[in-house]
Amino acid sequence: MKIQKKFFFSAMLVTSTVLSFSYAYAKSEKYKPASPQLRKISAKRHASSSLAAQEESLSVSGARRVHGTIVSLGQNRIAEQPPGSNPLKALARLPGIMYQSADAQGVDVWSSQVFMHGFQQQELGMTLDGMPLGEVTYRNYNGLNPITAVSSENVERIDVSQSAGAEEIASTSNLGGSLSYHSVDPKDKLGGTLRQGFGSYGLYHTFARFDSGRLNSSGTKFFVSYMRNDNRYWRGGGENFMQQLNAKLVQPLGRRGKLSVFFDWSDLHNDGYQDLSPEIISKLGQRVSNYYNGKASGYLAAYQAALGNYPAGYNKLSDPADASYYDGATSSSDYFGGAKADINLAHNLTWSTTAYGHGETNQTHWTTPYFPSPNGAPLSELSKQPAIRRFGILSAIHYDVAKNQIGAGVWYENNTYLSPMYAYSMPLVTNGVIEGSVPNGRVWWRSPFAKIYNQNYSTNTMTAFVNDTYKPIKNLALHFGFKSILSTTRVGDGYINQGYYGAGSTITSSESLTSAKAFLPHIGADWRFLKNHELFFDISENMHTYAQSGYHLSNSPFAISQTAFDLGKNSFKPETAWTYAVGYRYTDKLIAASVYAYRTNFNNRLQQITAGSLINPISTVSNVGGVTMNGVDAGLTITPFENFHISNSISYNHATYDQNMSDGGSVYATKGKQVVNYPHFMYNSSMSYTYGAVMAHIDAEYMGSRNYSYVGDVKVPSYWMTNMGIKYKLGAPRGGIIKLPKGVENIELSFDISNLTNTKYISTMGESGNPMSISSGALTTQSLLPGAPRMFFGALRIDF
Repeated sequence: MKIQKKFFFSAMLVTSTVLSFSYAYAKSEKYKPASPQLRKISAKRHASSSLAAQEESLSVSGARRVHGTIVSLGQNRIAEQPPGSNPLKALARLPGIMYQSADAQGVDVWSSQVFMHGFQQQELGMTLDGMPLGEVTYRNYNGLNPITAVSSENVERIDVSQSAGAEEIASTSNLGGSLSYHSVDPKDKLGGTLRQGFGSYGLYHTFARFDSGRLNSSGTKFFVSYMRNDNRYWRGGGENFMQQLNAKLVQPLGRRGKLSVFFDWSDLHNDGYQDLSPEIISKLGQRVSNYYNGKASGYLAAYQAALGNYPAGYNKLSDPADASYYDGATSSSDYFGGAKADINLAHNLTWSTTAYGHGETNQTHWTTPYFPSPNGAPLSELSKQPAIRRFGILSAIHYDVAKNQIGAGVWYENNTYLSPMYAYSMPLVTNGVIEGSVPNGRVWWRSPFAKIYNQNYSTNTMTAFVNDTYKPIKNLALHFGFKSILSTTRVGDGYINQGYYGAGSTITSSESLTSAKAFLPHIGADWRFLKNHELFFDISENMHTYAQSGYHLSNSPFAISQTAFDLGKNSFKPETAWTYAVGYRYTDKLIAASVYAYRTNFNNRLQQITAGSLINPISTVSNVGGVTMNGVDAGLTITPFENFHISNSISYNHATYDQNMSDGGSVYATKGKQVVNYPHFMYNSSMSYTYGAVMAHIDAEYMGSRNYSYVGDVKVPSYWMTNMGIKYKLGAPRGGIIKLPKGVENIELSFDISNLTNTKYISTMGESGNPMSISSGALTTQSLLPGAPRMFFGALRIDF
């Protein structure tokens, strides 16, 4: 709470300063359109945004930005998903991108997982309006998940760079590409949006946004929105709840540019799905869950299991104690925002500066049958309580001169990350009666009886970039740039409870690691030849700074014992990747076709290798050497007549380990094996049609088999998935059935079905790490999450 309060007061200070400056400037100069020079430069920097606003909002715009292939996904495509869905679900329709979640909406942060060309989400860069969202993963240490940063209805578009380039992005994890979220601007006209959604398993999704319109002659405008999402889990008795507040203010500065302020508050509570193993799925099925059901009977069942009295069927398992726990929940609260100034300093010279801050408190916890409470109960509640406080600034200039578009900028961030874990008492059961109250999944109001571990991290990061896009002729653009990174992380205040982990256990403390690379180059070219034809290539290198996390929770070299750190310190190096890409594109009114081929050399890959139970895993972090990726994406969209689109895309990825791996003194034959969790082959097909007031779409995807173990002797089978949806605009010019009331711009009804054929499949995998092989316990390692069954959704939207 202290971190949140500090951030709140800091955010208020930044906001008040910006508003004061805006008011003073507005008094001195009435609203005027931006200068032609500023409009021209802005169009060059964000050419893809105009395409995102088109009716067919999935557009390829790499031709207009030479640093990598840029694909823009607009709000129209995002809104095709069920109400409140994670925008990353819509991205999965792009070739080379895989999104998985055990939740049909994709809002369960534990199971949410995105891959792009073999790189997992921890190796992608993500920003919102240029502000860094950090390494997007569960228990993010230097940022927040995009769904907690901005409501899906407030996302204008997502720009996807599927190359390691994009040297301007404020990220130190974009080895495999970047996702740049852009929030909508307030409308010039007074109005708003109301959306109410319903769905299976008691889903209620409410969204309301108010737009002020232009408030004065200077053009001041803002919006405020509130979102609430609540539903039961389809597997077990848990609940998924989230509420969120977004606000954005834009103050034009006449011909000189604009100032904008964005603020986000989110409050999330997920009960969480139980991780399963191949053995559990084969013997008990996919619906095995935690004991929690919101009633006393759930706790009584967990209590009996801790005493060795398991539910029917559990005796078939080799490890019945870990098959289910009482609960496993996540609670987090985030304050995030920043102020940005875009200024036209001179003819063809623009300056952009953003100051931002973020504060988060988080609790992730579950019950353990291995650490009894002091009162004699055989259970205790373990709670990780990480917290984040970070502040940063980005500043860049862009200068257009002759045939060059020159850019240069810096980014600095200070991040404090606290990572403790505590144990809380659970109530006794006497003669079948619970003595005291049962925790409801939120434990901060109680006092712990033990501290399990602690680490405090402090990280200072600075990056700088310089680039130039040169256009010797009208249809040819050549790009060169480079990025420099310097980041130092120090960890201290280390503590480990030897009563829990065993005598002699240690934790890394009073250590530091520095990631430094002065020259990370990026070159590319884009050539438009003949009519509608385009050829491009992209070459880039990037680096991933060291991750941070709680003890044994990730591939962070700090999240291990002091002994393991000392042994591996000389082998730890920042992960780096060289990516080489070439592509061809043809676009006209009837056909849009593209081919994108790439090769990536991924070096010094740090990997978490896990064995043992979820409660007390035996985890190590090893430099597993290199990974070589070769792949190709191909896409074809046919528009045989107006408003009817048929799209198909295929993705092939051959990503293999370059060396064998060693763990616990054993050598495993991983050389030449496909990387875990990502398939060789994916296929997507979609069909959409708009006729008057009716809009309908149906999508199908094929997901190839994926390696669960590193040596590939345990795989997750392939599957087909189909989704469909239909919308009806009640007041459409053609086909609408009502005349809209005065002041109402749109009334829309929608109906969606996810997993139309009710396919049983595994969605997220490796969320708790991956095992080496069957011989090291792959069949009993719990790191799999089944996908959601068929679900139905409906929504009413009103724009006024």
